[in-house]
This record gives sequence, C-alpha cells and structure tokens, in this order.
Amino acid sequence: MSPPVAPPGWSRWLVPPAALSVHLSIGQAYAWSVFKPPLESALGLSGTQSALPFQLAIVMLGLSAAFGGTLVERNGPRWAMTVALVCFSSGFLISALGAATEQYWLIVLGYGFVGGTGLGIGYISPVSTLIKWFPDRPGMATGIAIMGFGGGALIASPWSAQMLKSFGSDSSGIAVAFLVHGLTYAVFMTLGVLLVRVPRGEKPSPSAPSALDGVQVSARNAVRTPQFWCLWVVLCMNVTAGIGILEKAAPMITDFFADTSTPVTASAAAGFVALLSAANMAGRIGWSSTSDLIGRKNIYRVYLGVGALMYALIAWLGDSSKPLFILSALVILSFYGGGFATVPAYLKDLFGTYQVGAIHGRLLTAWSTAGVLGPLIVNRIADHQEAAGRHGSSLYGMSFLIMIGLLAVGFVANELVRPVDARHHIPAPREAADVARQQPESA
Repeated sequence: MSPPVAPPGWSRWLVPPAALSVHLSIGQAYAWSVFKPPLESALGLSGTQSALPFQLAIVMLGLSAAFGGTLVERNGPRWAMTVALVCFSSGFLISALGAATEQYWLIVLGYGFVGGTGLGIGYISPVSTLIKWFPDRPGMATGIAIMGFGGGALIASPWSAQMLKSFGSDSSGIAVAFLVHGLTYAVFMTLGVLLVRVPRGEKPSPSAPSALDGVQVSARNAVRTPQFWCLWVVLCMNVTAGIGILEKAAPMITDFFADTSTPVTASAAAGFVALLSAANMAGRIGWSSTSDLIGRKNIYRVYLGVGALMYALIAWLGDSSKPLFILSALVILSFYGGGFATVPAYLKDLFGTYQVGAIHGRLLTAWSTAGVLGPLIVNRIADHQEAAGRHGSSLYGMSFLIMIGLLAVGFVANELVRPVDARHHIPAPREAADVARQQPESA
C-alpha cells in the first residue's frame, strides 16, 4: 500500500484529526481496569491474572513499535493505521470469543498479544507524517495526536462501565461489551485511515520551513549515537516518575491522609484519579506546544527538574496539606504526559524527519522498561514498609526519594544531549532519492 499523497490545496489541518481518531481509540488501554473486577468474578481469576492482558498489551506496544517502526516509515501512515485497526479491533473480537466461551487464554491472546501489536503500530503510525506536515510546530502537532492516547480512557472508562451495566457483568455480558468495542473502534479508526495523507512536497505550507532542512539520520545510525541513548534514559526516568504515582494513585492519597482529621473517601480517591488523567492529557498538548517556543532541551529541564521538586514537596510536606499533595501530583502527571508528546519533536530536532517514526518506535522500549520499573519501586517499598509496621505517608517516603534520584539522572542525561556527529548523517543524494520515490509519478 503506497502512502496516499495529498492533492494540491489539501489542508494540513486535516491530518491531526486523522491521527487523533487512532489515538483516542487505542487509548482505551488505560481503561482496562474497568474490566478487571467483572472478569475476576465471571472467570474466577486472581488480580494478577486479570491484569495479564493489559501487561502483555503494554509489552507488545513497545516491541511492535520498536520492530515495526521501519515498516511504518517504508509503507506510510495509511498502511500503519490499517494494521493498527485490524489488530486492535481483532483483539477485542478474539477477547469476546474468549469471554463467551470462558476461555481466559483467548482474552490474553486477543487483548494482550494481537491488540497490543495494534497499540504499538497505531501509536507510532502518525508521528512521522505529522512532523513532515508541521516542521514549524512539531511539538504541537504530535501533542494533539498523543493527547488522544492519554484522553482515550476518559471516554472508554464510563462507556465501558455503562455497557457492563446494560449487558451484565457475567461472561456473556463481558463478551458483548468486547464485541461492541471491537466494532465501534474499527469504524472510528477507519476515519483516520481514509483521511490521512502525506505531504506532496517538502514544503507542506508556504509559511513553513522545508521538512528536509537540517540533519537527516537513519534509524540504524540513530541507535548507534549517544544522543539516542541519552534520550532513552530521559524518557525512561520521566515515565518511571509519572507512572509511579499514576499506577497507585487512589490507595496512595488514601494512605497519605488516613491518619489526619480529613481522611480521603473512596469516591474522592476516584475523583483524584480522574484529575490525574485530565492532567496527563492536558500536559500532552500544553507542554509539547510550549516546547516549540522554548526548545526541547529546556522543556525537559522543566519536566525533570521541577518534577523532582514536586516529589520533594510531596515527600516532606504532602501529608500536611491536601491541596499541596494534589497540585504537586497533577504537575508531575502533566510532565508525564508532556514527556511522551514532546519526545518525537526532540527526535526530529536531533535526527531529522527521514526515519523519525522508526527512531521513535525504538525509543518506546524506554516506556516498556518504565512501565515495569515505576510500579515495582512504589509497590515493593510500600509492601516492605507495611510489613515493618509503618503506615500512612511513611509507606512512600523512600520510593519518592528514589524517584527524585531517577529524575536527577534524567536531568543529567538531558544535559549531555549534543548535536549528532556528521559521520551519522545521510548523504543528500540518497535522501533525495528516497523522497522522490514517495512522490506521485505525475508530480
């Protein structure tokens, strides 16, 4: 499938909605917890078992993004969005069959393996195209799309809960809910497939710079540079710090104020989780757009430096002031989302647009690592402290100090980022030939 080239006069502002239709759909992954209690009850699963489809999906997200990135670049955004559509929707349909027949392994295979592959390909599918359409504002463009992944759960959570209420939370009701998800997301993602286009030339807008200006580096060469691995550390540390709060948000705020005169109720803790999701989503568009104004290195100085300060405030003063705890956590989660949305533009600045989608896919292995590291740090230390007889905010003090240290490591890695050495650049004739092959014959 050759990349669809925009006809003359095509508005580049039609491309972000195409990307958003895919990211809003695959962002459902953050709402998996809605299905955990019904699955545990209907199929007799443990909490660990009911989490396995989600955990496998996140692992497959990182792996498929890393290994499929070059194919995405070669075949274009329509091919990638189609693959994402087929895999993500099929994952739900296989899971529906698993729920209907009470075969747990089919749910793991469907949602985790097949659907997770769709997550990874779908996540990186629009990145390179958006950067080529918006070379003047790459942070804003990728922020719009990746905002959808953060915000997808805000739609999926109440929608899924209502379906389980309407269809029932037994195995047949779960199966119908999975079926409706699969079919609905297929239709919604089709809009993106039909709408997406690649730029006709290297200047998608008269007022924008050439998409081919500056350094151009292949994905193979990029992973051989210290800049790539510095950014890998930066992303891993920033995500670890954010997901450490996100994964345990409700019990954390409850524990922090359990011994005070104003304990947090279960409903208030759920509201806190919703606020964190909103901060995550807002940070993806707000901070990434800001990076277009102040630069990528500067915005990561904010994410990592101010993030460490917010963790310090929670660690030492959090249990004395509920507003301070909530505000600090919201800022950390906005940096968490902003870090995801800004990194494609950072990669574009360092490596150019040539294979930025493939490079981004390889970098997302940092996300998979952080997805294990963050919850492991917070939960393991909290369990250890509880076993030692501690309670309240003291359950988290040590893990917060570790997060401050990790953010400091990320800050240093960001400071070490320098322009890529010329020996890694692609010669201009090869780059021009690659661009020519992507243009229509009549152009």
